[in-house]
Amino acid sequence: MSPSQENWIVGSRVIIVAMLACVCGTGVARSDTWPQWRGPEGQGHAAATTRDLPLTWSETANVAWKTPLAGRGWSSPVLDDRHVWLTAAIETAANDVEKAEGLASSKNSQPVEVVRSVTMHAFAVDRESGRIVHDVELFTVQKPQPIHKLNSFASPSPLLDSGRLYCHFGDYGTACLDTASAQVLWVNRDLRLDHMNGPGSTPVLWHDKLVIHCDGSDVQYIAALDAASGAVAWRTPRSGELRDDPDLKKAYGTPLVLPIGGRDVLISPGADWVYGYDPENGRELWRRSYGVLGFSIVPRPVAAHGLVFMSTGFMKPEMLALRPGMDGVEPEIVWRQPRGAPTMPSPLVVGDEVYLVNDKGVATCLDALTGEVVWSERLGGNFSSSPLFADGRIYVGNRDGATFVIKPSRTFELLATNQLEGEIFATPAALGRAIYLRTDEALYRLEKQDR
Repeated sequence: MSPSQENWIVGSRVIIVAMLACVCGTGVARSDTWPQWRGPEGQGHAAATTRDLPLTWSETANVAWKTPLAGRGWSSPVLDDRHVWLTAAIETAANDVEKAEGLASSKNSQPVEVVRSVTMHAFAVDRESGRIVHDVELFTVQKPQPIHKLNSFASPSPLLDSGRLYCHFGDYGTACLDTASAQVLWVNRDLRLDHMNGPGSTPVLWHDKLVIHCDGSDVQYIAALDAASGAVAWRTPRSGELRDDPDLKKAYGTPLVLPIGGRDVLISPGADWVYGYDPENGRELWRRSYGVLGFSIVPRPVAAHGLVFMSTGFMKPEMLALRPGMDGVEPEIVWRQPRGAPTMPSPLVVGDEVYLVNDKGVATCLDALTGEVVWSERLGGNFSSSPLFADGRIYVGNRDGATFVIKPSRTFELLATNQLEGEIFATPAALGRAIYLRTDEALYRLEKQDR
Protein backbone atom coordinates (compact mmCIF):
# COMPACT_ATOMS: atom_id res chain seq x y z
CA MET A 1 0.00 0.00 0.00
CA SER A 2 1.35 3.38 -0.95
CA PRO A 3 1.65 6.22 1.60
CA SER A 4 -0.99 8.18 -0.30
CA GLN A 5 -3.45 5.26 -0.11
CA GLU A 6 -2.74 4.83 3.61
CA ASN A 7 -3.39 8.51 4.30
CA TRP A 8 -6.55 8.33 2.23
CA ILE A 9 -7.90 5.40 4.24
CA VAL A 10 -7.01 6.95 7.59
CA GLY A 11 -8.68 10.17 6.52
CA SER A 12 -11.80 8.30 5.46
CA ARG A 13 -12.10 6.71 8.93
CA VAL A 14 -12.14 10.12 10.53
CA ILE A 15 -14.65 11.44 8.03
CA ILE A 16 -17.04 8.52 8.53
CA VAL A 17 -17.13 9.09 12.28
CA ALA A 18 -17.42 12.86 12.00
CA MET A 19 -20.12 12.79 9.34
CA LEU A 20 -22.28 9.92 10.55
CA ALA A 21 -25.07 12.36 11.31
CA CYS A 22 -25.13 13.12 7.58
CA VAL A 23 -25.88 9.56 6.44
CA CYS A 24 -27.81 9.97 3.22
CA GLY A 25 -31.08 8.06 2.95
CA THR A 26 -33.41 10.48 1.21
CA GLY A 27 -32.87 13.88 -0.25
CA VAL A 28 -34.42 15.64 2.76
CA ALA A 29 -34.67 14.48 6.38
CA ARG A 30 -36.86 16.72 8.56
CA SER A 31 -37.63 16.20 12.21
CA ASP A 32 -41.39 16.50 11.56
CA THR A 33 -41.48 13.68 8.98
CA TRP A 34 -40.61 10.01 8.76
CA PRO A 35 -39.54 9.87 5.11
CA GLN A 36 -38.32 6.30 4.71
CA TRP A 37 -38.07 2.83 6.15
CA ARG A 38 -36.17 2.95 9.46
CA GLY A 39 -36.51 6.69 9.96
CA PRO A 40 -34.98 9.99 8.90
CA GLU A 41 -31.50 8.53 8.28
CA GLY A 42 -32.54 4.94 7.60
CA GLN A 43 -30.71 3.73 10.71
CA GLY A 44 -33.67 2.82 12.93
CA HIS A 45 -33.48 5.98 15.07
CA ALA A 46 -36.32 8.41 15.70
CA ALA A 47 -35.54 12.12 15.92
CA ALA A 48 -34.50 13.50 19.31
CA THR A 49 -37.72 15.54 19.33
CA THR A 50 -39.74 12.30 19.50
CA ARG A 51 -40.53 11.99 23.20
CA ASP A 52 -43.10 10.88 25.75
CA LEU A 53 -43.97 7.76 23.75
CA PRO A 54 -46.17 5.09 25.32
CA LEU A 55 -44.34 2.31 27.10
CA THR A 56 -47.35 0.00 27.14
CA TRP A 57 -50.45 -0.51 25.00
CA SER A 58 -53.11 -3.03 24.06
CA GLU A 59 -56.22 -3.09 21.88
CA THR A 60 -57.98 -1.01 24.54
CA ALA A 61 -55.19 1.13 25.99
CA ASN A 62 -53.09 3.95 24.51
CA VAL A 63 -54.60 3.58 21.04
CA ALA A 64 -55.47 6.96 19.53
CA TRP A 65 -56.97 5.25 16.49
CA LYS A 66 -56.95 1.96 14.61
CA THR A 67 -57.63 1.82 10.88
CA PRO A 68 -58.33 -1.50 9.13
CA LEU A 69 -56.31 -1.95 5.93
CA ALA A 70 -57.32 -3.66 2.71
CA GLY A 71 -55.08 -6.18 1.02
CA ARG A 72 -51.74 -7.44 2.20
CA GLY A 73 -48.45 -5.60 2.54
CA TRP A 74 -45.38 -5.75 4.75
CA SER A 75 -44.13 -2.31 3.70
CA SER A 76 -43.44 0.06 6.58
CA PRO A 77 -45.32 3.35 6.96
CA VAL A 78 -43.80 6.72 6.08
CA LEU A 79 -45.13 10.08 7.28
CA ASP A 80 -45.31 13.60 5.95
CA ASP A 81 -46.73 16.49 7.98
CA ARG A 82 -50.35 15.40 7.41
CA HIS A 83 -50.52 11.79 6.30
CA VAL A 84 -49.27 8.28 6.90
CA TRP A 85 -48.46 6.65 3.56
CA LEU A 86 -48.19 2.93 2.95
CA THR A 87 -48.62 0.39 0.18
CA ALA A 88 -50.64 -2.80 -0.11
CA ALA A 89 -51.43 -5.51 -2.63
CA ILE A 90 -54.98 -6.72 -3.18
CA GLU A 91 -54.93 -10.29 -4.45
CA THR A 92 -57.44 -12.30 -6.47
CA ALA A 93 -57.27 -15.92 -5.42
CA ALA A 94 -56.28 -18.58 -7.93
CA ASN A 95 -58.40 -21.68 -8.53
CA ASP A 96 -57.00 -25.17 -8.14
CA VAL A 97 -55.91 -25.44 -11.78
CA GLU A 98 -54.15 -22.06 -11.67
CA LYS A 99 -52.42 -22.99 -8.42
CA ALA A 100 -51.18 -26.26 -9.89
CA GLU A 101 -49.86 -24.48 -12.99
CA GLY A 102 -48.14 -21.81 -10.90
CA LEU A 103 -46.49 -24.33 -8.59
CA ALA A 104 -45.33 -26.41 -11.56
CA SER A 105 -43.67 -23.34 -13.11
CA SER A 106 -41.99 -22.26 -9.87
CA LYS A 107 -38.26 -22.91 -9.44
CA ASN A 108 -38.54 -22.26 -5.72
CA SER A 109 -37.87 -24.99 -3.18
CA GLN A 110 -39.50 -22.86 -0.46
CA PRO A 111 -43.27 -22.80 0.31
CA VAL A 112 -44.93 -20.39 -2.11
CA GLU A 113 -48.37 -18.98 -2.82
CA VAL A 114 -49.98 -18.59 -6.23
CA VAL A 115 -52.62 -15.94 -7.01
CA ARG A 116 -54.57 -15.20 -10.19
CA SER A 117 -53.86 -11.47 -10.16
CA VAL A 118 -52.70 -8.70 -7.87
CA THR A 119 -53.35 -4.96 -7.75
CA MET A 120 -50.83 -2.68 -6.04
CA HIS A 121 -52.14 0.35 -4.12
CA ALA A 122 -50.82 3.35 -2.22
CA PHE A 123 -52.85 4.62 0.75
CA ALA A 124 -52.77 7.91 2.63
CA VAL A 125 -54.16 7.93 6.17
CA ASP A 126 -54.85 11.17 8.03
CA ARG A 127 -52.43 11.35 10.96
CA GLU A 128 -54.94 12.95 13.32
CA SER A 129 -58.12 10.99 12.60
CA GLY A 130 -56.94 7.73 11.08
CA ARG A 131 -59.27 8.24 8.11
CA ILE A 132 -58.12 6.93 4.73
CA VAL A 133 -58.03 10.00 2.48
CA HIS A 134 -56.38 8.55 -0.64
CA ASP A 135 -56.44 5.09 -2.21
CA VAL A 136 -54.45 5.05 -5.45
CA GLU A 137 -54.34 2.01 -7.72
CA LEU A 138 -50.88 1.82 -9.28
CA PHE A 139 -50.39 -1.53 -11.03
CA THR A 140 -52.39 -4.63 -11.90
CA VAL A 141 -50.53 -7.83 -12.72
CA GLN A 142 -52.05 -11.01 -14.14
CA LYS A 143 -50.42 -14.30 -13.12
CA PRO A 144 -47.66 -12.77 -11.00
CA GLN A 145 -44.66 -14.85 -10.03
CA PRO A 146 -45.39 -17.21 -7.09
CA ILE A 147 -44.45 -15.60 -3.82
CA HIS A 148 -42.94 -16.95 -0.59
CA LYS A 149 -45.59 -17.52 2.06
CA LEU A 150 -43.81 -15.12 4.43
CA ASN A 151 -43.64 -12.36 1.81
CA SER A 152 -46.16 -9.99 0.22
CA PHE A 153 -46.41 -8.29 -3.16
CA ALA A 154 -46.04 -4.96 -1.33
CA SER A 155 -43.02 -5.55 0.91
CA PRO A 156 -40.67 -2.76 -0.30
CA SER A 157 -41.42 0.39 1.70
CA PRO A 158 -42.30 3.70 0.04
CA LEU A 159 -40.30 6.86 0.60
CA LEU A 160 -41.11 10.57 0.71
CA ASP A 161 -39.24 13.62 -0.48
CA SER A 162 -40.27 17.18 -1.40
CA GLY A 163 -43.96 16.47 -1.90
CA ARG A 164 -43.44 13.22 -3.77
CA LEU A 165 -44.08 9.61 -2.76
CA TYR A 166 -42.02 6.89 -4.45
CA CYS A 167 -43.54 3.40 -4.44
CA HIS A 168 -41.61 0.35 -5.62
CA PHE A 169 -42.96 -3.15 -6.21
CA GLY A 170 -39.89 -4.87 -7.62
CA ASP A 171 -40.32 -6.43 -11.05
CA TYR A 172 -43.92 -5.20 -11.18
CA GLY A 173 -43.07 -1.52 -11.35
CA THR A 174 -42.14 1.74 -9.66
CA ALA A 175 -44.38 4.81 -9.41
CA CYS A 176 -44.16 8.40 -8.19
CA LEU A 177 -47.13 10.28 -6.72
CA ASP A 178 -47.74 13.91 -5.87
CA THR A 179 -48.60 13.85 -2.16
CA ALA A 180 -50.88 16.91 -2.31
CA SER A 181 -53.15 15.60 -5.07
CA ALA A 182 -52.35 11.85 -4.98
CA GLN A 183 -51.92 12.05 -8.76
CA VAL A 184 -49.50 9.63 -10.40
CA LEU A 185 -46.60 11.62 -11.90
CA TRP A 186 -44.76 8.75 -13.57
CA VAL A 187 -44.40 4.98 -13.70
CA ASN A 188 -41.49 2.76 -14.71
CA ARG A 189 -41.65 -0.95 -15.52
CA ASP A 190 -38.21 -1.37 -17.07
CA LEU A 191 -36.43 -3.02 -14.11
CA ARG A 192 -37.17 -6.68 -14.80
CA LEU A 193 -36.00 -9.69 -12.81
CA ASP A 194 -37.16 -12.98 -11.33
CA HIS A 195 -37.47 -12.47 -7.57
CA MET A 196 -38.25 -16.17 -6.95
CA ASN A 197 -39.75 -15.23 -3.54
CA GLY A 198 -41.43 -11.94 -4.49
CA PRO A 199 -40.15 -8.35 -4.17
CA GLY A 200 -38.33 -7.12 -1.07
CA SER A 201 -35.72 -4.42 -1.76
CA THR A 202 -36.63 -0.88 -0.69
CA PRO A 203 -35.18 1.95 -2.82
CA VAL A 204 -33.22 4.91 -1.48
CA LEU A 205 -33.15 8.47 -2.77
CA TRP A 206 -29.83 10.17 -3.40
CA HIS A 207 -30.27 13.75 -4.58
CA ASP A 208 -32.14 13.39 -7.91
CA LYS A 209 -31.80 9.60 -8.23
CA LEU A 210 -33.89 6.74 -6.92
CA VAL A 211 -31.48 3.83 -6.39
CA ILE A 212 -32.88 0.29 -6.54
CA HIS A 213 -31.42 -3.18 -5.97
CA CYS A 214 -32.41 -5.73 -8.63
CA ASP A 215 -30.88 -9.00 -7.41
CA GLY A 216 -32.90 -11.76 -9.02
CA SER A 217 -32.32 -15.45 -9.52
CA ASP A 218 -31.80 -14.71 -13.22
CA VAL A 219 -30.12 -11.27 -13.39
CA GLN A 220 -28.34 -9.19 -10.74
CA TYR A 221 -27.83 -5.46 -11.13
CA ILE A 222 -28.33 -2.14 -9.38
CA ALA A 223 -30.10 0.76 -11.11
CA ALA A 224 -31.04 4.38 -10.58
CA LEU A 225 -34.13 6.15 -11.88
CA ASP A 226 -34.31 9.87 -12.47
CA ALA A 227 -36.53 11.03 -9.60
CA ALA A 228 -38.20 13.70 -11.73
CA SER A 229 -39.12 11.59 -14.75
CA GLY A 230 -38.71 7.92 -13.79
CA ALA A 231 -36.32 7.28 -16.67
CA VAL A 232 -33.40 4.92 -16.08
CA ALA A 233 -30.37 7.09 -15.22
CA TRP A 234 -27.86 4.24 -14.93
CA ARG A 235 -27.71 0.48 -14.57
CA THR A 236 -24.70 -1.49 -13.30
CA PRO A 237 -24.41 -5.30 -13.40
CA ARG A 238 -23.11 -7.04 -10.28
CA SER A 239 -19.52 -8.06 -10.96
CA GLY A 240 -18.89 -10.62 -8.21
CA GLU A 241 -18.76 -14.28 -9.17
CA LEU A 242 -21.81 -16.19 -7.89
CA ARG A 243 -22.69 -19.84 -7.39
CA ASP A 244 -24.47 -21.74 -10.18
CA ASP A 245 -27.69 -22.37 -8.23
CA PRO A 246 -30.18 -19.56 -9.14
CA ASP A 247 -31.56 -19.69 -5.59
CA LEU A 248 -28.15 -18.56 -4.28
CA LYS A 249 -27.89 -15.56 -6.63
CA LYS A 250 -30.85 -13.56 -5.36
CA ALA A 251 -31.00 -10.92 -2.63
CA TYR A 252 -33.52 -8.47 -1.17
CA GLY A 253 -31.23 -5.87 0.36
CA THR A 254 -31.52 -2.10 0.68
CA PRO A 255 -28.46 0.13 0.21
CA LEU A 256 -27.02 2.75 2.52
CA VAL A 257 -25.23 5.92 1.39
CA LEU A 258 -22.26 7.11 3.46
CA PRO A 259 -19.92 10.09 3.07
CA ILE A 260 -16.41 8.66 2.79
CA GLY A 261 -13.30 10.60 1.92
CA GLY A 262 -15.20 13.63 0.68
CA ARG A 263 -17.62 11.72 -1.53
CA ASP A 264 -20.83 9.75 -1.11
CA VAL A 265 -20.49 5.98 -1.42
CA LEU A 266 -23.44 3.64 -1.90
CA ILE A 267 -22.95 0.58 0.35
CA SER A 268 -24.83 -2.19 -1.44
CA PRO A 269 -25.19 -5.76 -0.11
CA GLY A 270 -25.94 -8.46 -2.69
CA ALA A 271 -25.57 -12.22 -2.82
CA ASP A 272 -22.09 -13.27 -1.59
CA TRP A 273 -20.65 -9.75 -2.01
CA VAL A 274 -21.00 -6.23 -0.66
CA TYR A 275 -20.25 -3.44 -3.12
CA GLY A 276 -19.41 0.24 -3.02
CA TYR A 277 -20.76 2.40 -5.87
CA ASP A 278 -20.71 6.02 -6.92
CA PRO A 279 -24.43 6.92 -6.65
CA GLU A 280 -24.04 9.61 -9.32
CA ASN A 281 -23.22 7.22 -12.15
CA GLY A 282 -23.29 3.67 -10.75
CA ARG A 283 -19.56 3.11 -11.16
CA GLU A 284 -18.29 0.28 -8.96
CA LEU A 285 -15.67 1.58 -6.52
CA TRP A 286 -14.93 -1.68 -4.71
CA ARG A 287 -16.36 -5.03 -3.71
CA ARG A 288 -15.73 -7.47 -0.88
CA SER A 289 -16.68 -11.14 -0.57
CA TYR A 290 -18.36 -12.16 2.67
CA GLY A 291 -16.13 -15.21 2.81
CA VAL A 292 -19.18 -17.34 3.59
CA LEU A 293 -22.35 -18.32 1.74
CA GLY A 294 -24.56 -15.23 1.71
CA PHE A 295 -27.80 -14.87 -0.26
CA SER A 296 -31.42 -13.69 0.09
CA ILE A 297 -30.09 -10.76 2.12
CA VAL A 298 -32.88 -8.68 3.67
CA PRO A 299 -31.35 -6.61 6.54
CA ARG A 300 -30.24 -3.08 5.72
CA PRO A 301 -26.71 -2.13 6.87
CA VAL A 302 -26.18 0.45 9.60
CA ALA A 303 -23.13 2.59 10.29
CA ALA A 304 -21.35 3.94 13.38
CA HIS A 305 -17.82 4.32 14.76
CA GLY A 306 -16.37 4.35 11.25
CA LEU A 307 -17.78 0.87 10.59
CA VAL A 308 -20.64 -0.62 8.60
CA PHE A 309 -22.56 -3.44 10.31
CA MET A 310 -24.39 -5.95 8.12
CA SER A 311 -25.71 -9.51 7.98
CA THR A 312 -24.63 -11.97 5.31
CA GLY A 313 -28.12 -13.39 4.72
CA PHE A 314 -29.64 -16.86 4.88
CA MET A 315 -28.42 -20.37 5.74
CA LYS A 316 -25.65 -19.59 8.25
CA PRO A 317 -25.77 -15.82 8.70
CA GLU A 318 -22.95 -13.85 10.24
CA MET A 319 -22.76 -10.25 11.36
CA LEU A 320 -19.86 -8.41 9.77
CA ALA A 321 -18.25 -5.12 10.76
CA LEU A 322 -16.64 -3.55 7.69
CA ARG A 323 -14.34 -0.58 7.44
CA PRO A 324 -15.44 0.84 4.08
CA GLY A 325 -12.82 1.18 1.37
CA MET A 326 -12.06 4.00 -0.99
CA ASP A 327 -12.01 3.80 -4.78
CA GLY A 328 -10.28 0.53 -5.64
CA VAL A 329 -9.55 -0.36 -2.00
CA GLU A 330 -11.24 -3.48 -0.64
CA PRO A 331 -12.99 -2.95 2.72
CA GLU A 332 -11.47 -4.50 5.81
CA ILE A 333 -13.57 -6.98 7.78
CA VAL A 334 -12.87 -5.84 11.34
CA TRP A 335 -14.86 -8.60 13.01
CA ARG A 336 -17.46 -11.25 12.29
CA GLN A 337 -19.97 -12.76 14.70
CA PRO A 338 -22.34 -15.63 13.85
CA ARG A 339 -24.15 -15.64 17.19
CA GLY A 340 -27.55 -13.95 17.02
CA ALA A 341 -27.17 -12.86 13.38
CA PRO A 342 -30.55 -12.12 11.76
CA THR A 343 -31.66 -13.08 8.26
CA MET A 344 -34.58 -10.62 8.05
CA PRO A 345 -34.58 -7.94 10.81
CA SER A 346 -31.98 -5.19 10.38
CA PRO A 347 -29.39 -4.39 13.08
CA LEU A 348 -29.54 -1.32 15.31
CA VAL A 349 -26.66 0.65 16.82
CA VAL A 350 -27.19 2.62 20.03
CA GLY A 351 -24.07 4.07 21.58
CA ASP A 352 -21.27 1.52 21.63
CA GLU A 353 -23.52 -1.50 21.15
CA VAL A 354 -25.09 -3.29 18.20
CA TYR A 355 -28.53 -4.72 18.96
CA LEU A 356 -29.87 -7.68 16.99
CA VAL A 357 -33.12 -9.61 16.99
CA ASN A 358 -32.97 -12.69 14.83
CA ASP A 359 -35.83 -14.41 13.06
CA LYS A 360 -36.26 -16.96 15.86
CA GLY A 361 -36.78 -14.33 18.55
CA VAL A 362 -33.36 -14.17 20.19
CA ALA A 363 -32.21 -10.65 21.08
CA THR A 364 -28.45 -10.12 21.20
CA CYS A 365 -26.25 -7.21 22.21
CA LEU A 366 -22.77 -6.98 20.69
CA ASP A 367 -19.88 -4.69 21.45
CA ALA A 368 -19.70 -2.50 18.35
CA LEU A 369 -15.91 -2.31 18.26
CA THR A 370 -15.06 -5.95 18.96
CA GLY A 371 -18.16 -7.95 18.00
CA GLU A 372 -18.10 -9.73 21.36
CA VAL A 373 -21.47 -10.87 22.73
CA VAL A 374 -22.52 -8.73 25.70
CA TRP A 375 -25.80 -10.53 26.31
CA SER A 376 -28.28 -12.78 24.50
CA GLU A 377 -31.87 -13.40 25.59
CA ARG A 378 -34.87 -15.13 24.03
CA LEU A 379 -37.90 -12.87 23.54
CA GLY A 380 -40.21 -15.43 21.98
CA GLY A 381 -41.97 -15.72 18.64
CA ASN A 382 -40.61 -15.20 15.14
CA PHE A 383 -39.47 -11.82 13.81
CA SER A 384 -39.37 -10.03 10.45
CA SER A 385 -39.73 -6.42 11.64
CA SER A 386 -36.61 -4.37 12.41
CA PRO A 387 -35.98 -2.72 15.81
CA LEU A 388 -36.69 0.96 16.41
CA PHE A 389 -34.82 3.22 18.84
CA ALA A 390 -37.05 6.03 20.08
CA ASP A 391 -37.39 8.01 23.31
CA GLY A 392 -34.50 6.11 24.89
CA ARG A 393 -36.02 2.66 24.27
CA ILE A 394 -35.82 -0.14 21.71
CA TYR A 395 -39.14 -1.31 20.25
CA VAL A 396 -39.39 -4.49 18.17
CA GLY A 397 -42.43 -6.54 17.15
CA ASN A 398 -42.88 -10.20 16.27
CA ARG A 399 -45.15 -12.06 13.88
CA ASP A 400 -47.57 -12.87 16.72
CA GLY A 401 -48.44 -9.19 17.22
CA ALA A 402 -46.32 -8.69 20.34
CA THR A 403 -44.01 -5.68 20.68
CA PHE A 404 -41.13 -5.95 23.12
CA VAL A 405 -39.71 -2.80 24.69
CA ILE A 406 -36.07 -3.14 25.74
CA LYS A 407 -33.74 -0.80 27.58
CA PRO A 408 -30.54 -0.19 25.58
CA SER A 409 -27.91 -1.29 28.06
CA ARG A 410 -25.06 -3.73 28.54
CA THR A 411 -27.40 -5.53 30.92
CA PHE A 412 -30.59 -6.99 29.42
CA GLU A 413 -33.76 -5.35 30.72
CA LEU A 414 -37.20 -5.99 29.23
CA LEU A 415 -39.38 -2.97 30.03
CA ALA A 416 -42.71 -4.14 28.59
CA THR A 417 -44.46 -6.60 26.28
CA ASN A 418 -47.46 -5.25 24.38
CA GLN A 419 -49.95 -7.42 22.50
CA LEU A 420 -52.09 -6.42 19.52
CA GLU A 421 -54.29 -8.42 17.17
CA GLY A 422 -52.72 -9.66 13.96
CA GLU A 423 -49.12 -10.14 12.88
CA ILE A 424 -46.27 -7.62 12.68
CA PHE A 425 -44.01 -7.69 9.64
CA ALA A 426 -43.56 -3.94 9.10
CA THR A 427 -41.19 -1.72 11.07
CA PRO A 428 -42.93 1.01 13.13
CA ALA A 429 -42.45 4.75 12.75
CA ALA A 430 -42.24 7.19 15.67
CA LEU A 431 -42.93 10.90 15.42
CA GLY A 432 -43.92 13.50 17.99
CA ARG A 433 -45.53 11.58 20.84
CA ALA A 434 -46.90 8.72 18.75
CA ILE A 435 -45.85 5.36 17.34
CA TYR A 436 -47.40 4.31 14.04
CA LEU A 437 -47.48 0.53 13.87
CA ARG A 438 -48.75 -1.61 11.02
CA THR A 439 -49.99 -5.16 11.47
CA ASP A 440 -51.24 -7.45 8.74
CA GLU A 441 -54.76 -6.20 9.54
CA ALA A 442 -54.59 -2.55 10.56
CA LEU A 443 -52.60 0.62 11.11
CA TYR A 444 -52.41 1.92 14.70
CA ARG A 445 -51.53 5.27 16.16
CA LEU A 446 -50.24 4.46 19.64
CA GLU A 447 -50.13 7.39 22.04
CA LYS A 448 -50.56 8.01 25.74
CA GLN A 449 -54.25 8.56 26.45
CA ASP A 450 -54.06 9.56 30.13
CA ARG A 451 -52.98 13.19 29.72
